[in-house]
Amino acid sequence: MAGSTHTVTNQPPPLLGYDVYGADRALVDAVERHLDPELLDEARGDLSALGRAAGSAQLHEWAIQANENPPTLRTHDRHGHRIDEVEFHPAWHRLLGKGVSAGLTSAWARPGGHVRRAAGFLVWTQVEAGNGCPLSMTHAAVPALRTDPELAAEWEPRLTSTLYERELRPARLKAGALFGMGMTEKQGGSDVRANTTSARPLAEDGTYELTGHKWFCSAPMSDGFLVLARAPEGLTCFLVPRVLEDGTRNPFLLQRLKDKLGNRSNASAEVEFDGTWARRVGEEGHGVRTIIGMVAATRLDCVLGSAGLMRAAVAQAVHHCAYREAFGGKLLDKPLMRNVLADLAVESEAATTLGLRLAAAYDDGGEQERALLRIAVPAAKYWVTKRCTPVTVEAAECLGGNGYVEESGMPRLVRESPLNSVWEGAGNVQALDLLRALRREPQALDAYLREVGRARGADHRLDAAIKDLLTELADLEGAEARARRLAERFARVLQGALLVRFAPPEVADAFCASRLGGDGGSAFGTLPHSLDLAALVERARPLV
Repeated sequence: MAGSTHTVTNQPPPLLGYDVYGADRALVDAVERHLDPELLDEARGDLSALGRAAGSAQLHEWAIQANENPPTLRTHDRHGHRIDEVEFHPAWHRLLGKGVSAGLTSAWARPGGHVRRAAGFLVWTQVEAGNGCPLSMTHAAVPALRTDPELAAEWEPRLTSTLYERELRPARLKAGALFGMGMTEKQGGSDVRANTTSARPLAEDGTYELTGHKWFCSAPMSDGFLVLARAPEGLTCFLVPRVLEDGTRNPFLLQRLKDKLGNRSNASAEVEFDGTWARRVGEEGHGVRTIIGMVAATRLDCVLGSAGLMRAAVAQAVHHCAYREAFGGKLLDKPLMRNVLADLAVESEAATTLGLRLAAAYDDGGEQERALLRIAVPAAKYWVTKRCTPVTVEAAECLGGNGYVEESGMPRLVRESPLNSVWEGAGNVQALDLLRALRREPQALDAYLREVGRARGADHRLDAAIKDLLTELADLEGAEARARRLAERFARVLQGALLVRFAPPEVADAFCASRLGGDGGSAFGTLPHSLDLAALVERARPLV
């Protein structure tokens, strides 16, 4: 009898040992929708292999280790020499190496690469979101480097490589390299035009010496960095290599690592440039224009990363409720819990569907698709990243007290959830960027309206929402104060149009009723009871 109190019952099995990709029906549907048929077999194989790795107990353990053993800064060696290195737990390197080998930095190098990478990035975020930062920075550096064909020819093969080489040495000796970014300064924040880092031209054409301080430097262990500094002709983009051609360390003085709310496995640093060698990227004085391609790509990764976090949280919540019994039955079968889970599932699928549609626009590359991205990326970045935190918090609550315990993994998702909203320009920056596009680039609005117009007539609530949006756009005077409202509407209408066209009817119906038709509350779990809630939950359930 003494041991009877230790008999464990009514606890769900761990959500492990399954294909994270294959179990996500919304993601699988999006990949098959956007990829050319001749690419599908290879993509399915690659993504399922990554999905099985992501769902394995081994990688789950690595993720825990990487977060429980955050990076440490070593400014000097034991002899007093300045080395400015960041040390990571071996689990971090294993995870990062796996992400690189899976092609999460090689979208630009293969057909359908952006859709394939977006799906992989969304899957990989569910394992451990911290290593997504260097993967994202490296991927996103390519369009900025392409403004200088010579630099692109030198660096792009390294950045799109599937080989991870962690050692710091001259880039010419490495088969694969990673990139970081440093734009933000303490006096300016998002106002990068207030940057004071100076760039003094050197004798060799296109080379400079930098002096200044970056308040946030992403992925400080990388091989190279794109940074902004003030040259004689104005704010300019520069490539700063970590190690110089002769093998000496470029002055890259790491002052401290940030102690962050979440994203604990990843290093974010303050860095001092003091006679730091740099190569100009693009024209002098055109720094923002040069680096904007990198910023746009990382903003899309914010959408994908948030969609991944939402999917991870919803999968855990549905899995828990499928096994946990309370009040005489499975939680999954309780009408009110089913409503909560269905509501969360709709939000998750809308985020995934939108993120993959934007990735497909990158693959297309046509003028119309580029114009669509100009509006859709800031709107999606604004809205999807803001929905991430309430989704993860509500999903954690579905686990009850267990969801508040670190072992469940839910607290790590909750801590991670606000990051993508802040990173690469917070909400106001995205809303104002969308407003800027509306005022200056009429072709962007035309592309957006053409995209949502493909769904007109299919759902009266969507049609009404499009009409309301057009009414609001008729007068942009004083629009700055309502720019967030506009960004939210742009994102929701686009999500609704995509779901009406591509999602199962029960998903589109639930979204349009609750997100566009006003038949839903402010909290999750307030969907109209007449909807097919069981079908929504079943679609979101990961079958192990």
